[in-house]
Amino acid sequence: MAMASLYRRSLPSPPAIDFASAEGKQIFNEALQKGTMEGFFRLISYFQTQSEPAYCGLASLSMVLNALSIDPGRKWKGPWRWFDESMLDCCEPLEIVRDKGITFGKVVCLAHCSGAKVEAFRTSQCTIGDFRNYVIKCSTSDNCHIISSYNRGVFKQTGTGHFSPIGGYNAERDMALILDVARFKYPPHWVPLKLLWEAMDSLDQSTGHRRGFMLISRPHREPGLLYTLSCKDESWLSIAKYLSEDVPRLVSSQHVNTVEKILSVVFKSLPSNFNQFIRWVAELRRKEDVNQNLSAEEKSRLNLKQEVLKQVHECELFKHVNKFLPSVGYEDNLPYVAAKVCCQGAEVLSGNMSKEFCCRETCVKCIKGKGEEAVTVVSGVVVNDGSEQQVDLLVPSTQADPTCCDCGPESVYPAGNDVFTVLLMALPPQTWSGIKEQTLVSEMKQLVSMVSLPTLLQEEVLHLRRQLQLLKRCGENKEEDDLAAPVY
Repeated sequence: MAMASLYRRSLPSPPAIDFASAEGKQIFNEALQKGTMEGFFRLISYFQTQSEPAYCGLASLSMVLNALSIDPGRKWKGPWRWFDESMLDCCEPLEIVRDKGITFGKVVCLAHCSGAKVEAFRTSQCTIGDFRNYVIKCSTSDNCHIISSYNRGVFKQTGTGHFSPIGGYNAERDMALILDVARFKYPPHWVPLKLLWEAMDSLDQSTGHRRGFMLISRPHREPGLLYTLSCKDESWLSIAKYLSEDVPRLVSSQHVNTVEKILSVVFKSLPSNFNQFIRWVAELRRKEDVNQNLSAEEKSRLNLKQEVLKQVHECELFKHVNKFLPSVGYEDNLPYVAAKVCCQGAEVLSGNMSKEFCCRETCVKCIKGKGEEAVTVVSGVVVNDGSEQQVDLLVPSTQADPTCCDCGPESVYPAGNDVFTVLLMALPPQTWSGIKEQTLVSEMKQLVSMVSLPTLLQEEVLHLRRQLQLLKRCGENKEEDDLAAPVY
């Protein structure tokens, strides 16, 4: 029986020049000497081939996000947090991308949602001179990278719309290096920048818009430090709809005259799986590391998480939520959460997400290096098919009484009260505008105001708010018309 298939394509040259050819190497050496290959080395360290024929946009973005060392805030495989095409599914379901590809606006939306700083331009919004200056900017730095959306046909290549990062620039020859993520088809190649502009300055028939390019860089501080939205399962659709559409309608249609009544209305109709939509991030540690000192990176991340948690506990809205939740019988303390999270930890460490794990016991303990503050560790023994596995998690904490031990009974850990608080703060300010009592409208807007929040918490909440708005923008099919991040 015959099997029809393809093994690569011959790169049409000219106009492109194979990166690995003698001429391609010469162009690289010239650019390297002139300092316009600085971004290349980080990109090449994380270069990947798209795993599906239509995943060029997802592969390009995950490659750039990893090159910028942006923490996804959620796990990929095993215990590892890492950007992969399979995780970039919040703005467009993967099955649709696999079947039809992805548009420029949705890749921009994904970059915003992933916590990157993004500047996106269609060719109708700038000039070739602007584009050349941006290419030079990113080629002389490893702090930003460009993803180009272009039509392959202009280069005499097969196919039409495609995404790939730009890996460098030769100023004397005015040529850009395309790190083609479809490596099964074409190798990385140099192309004249004018021709690349022409390839970008083409119409995407699926949207009616011009193609373009996006500059992606790290924010000055990584958002999603302690709290993150998860779009990995279908529940986020109903929860996002509830938060953006149902909550404003509920608080305006019912008679509410206190903050506690507002909380009751919102909480009573909140989907039961809302805690799968917004989560706090616990760091896994290997068993053999538990009694060793924390690395500088671990200490830095944990200190920032603890500061964010402290700032949540000190805000006025938290005091209302903390008073309200016990009245409705909501319980989400550390031992309860620890049992669940330890089981998750055992799953990811084993690499088998299909097995059922039972947490036999958990305990909260401290590790403390010489001259260091104590750090809270949740240690759990997880049982599966008669075998046992120890799982240890680093947990941020604050102290209700500063004189107490960091891990003592007075310590306070992430729980449903602070998660619910942050989720409420992330809702757009206009959510509360429909409340009938104007004094209550003013009080509620003051409680969720960003102005009075400390910087760390402000950035954490604004990132969640941007994510919610971007998801709403995609749900309304407006992502092609507005490429900018939401501004508040």
